[in-house]
Amino acid sequence: MDVLIQCDYRPEAASLIDVEGLARHVMTSQGAPAQAEVSVSFVTDERIHELNRDFRGIDRPTDVLSFECDGVEDGFAAPEGAEFELGDVVIAPDVAEAQAGAYGMSFADELSLLLVHGMLHLCGYDHLQPDEAEEMEGLERELLTSFYGRPFER
Repeated sequence: MDVLIQCDYRPEAASLIDVEGLARHVMTSQGAPAQAEVSVSFVTDERIHELNRDFRGIDRPTDVLSFECDGVEDGFAAPEGAEFELGDVVIAPDVAEAQAGAYGMSFADELSLLLVHGMLHLCGYDHLQPDEAEEMEGLERELLTSFYGRPFER
């Protein structure tokens, strides 16, 4: 599994967490193929605002966006030996830092949560309905707790 990390903005934010390890942890837990690839980018508020506006029609910055490439509807089906491009996760560190303060979390924990949240979207999870949100939030807590070896709550 390959994790490509791009830190065009606030590289110190990305260094607060094990981006590669946590992304692989999520992919492994969800049964992604060994040849799966994901990219994780840390961008300015302006850039995530632009992406949110252009791709979701929401004209404001957000904390994290996910862009799926190869579909997961068929259970990560990929030809033998072929690369499986799971997709891209884009995180806005400034939004994450503000949210961390609002939720009483550390900046690192908020970044970890956003990474797992974005990765789960790439793995086919959503939170549009209350039951979906409950399932996704429970899985986020489970993955973060197992990765860090401590209880994780927001």
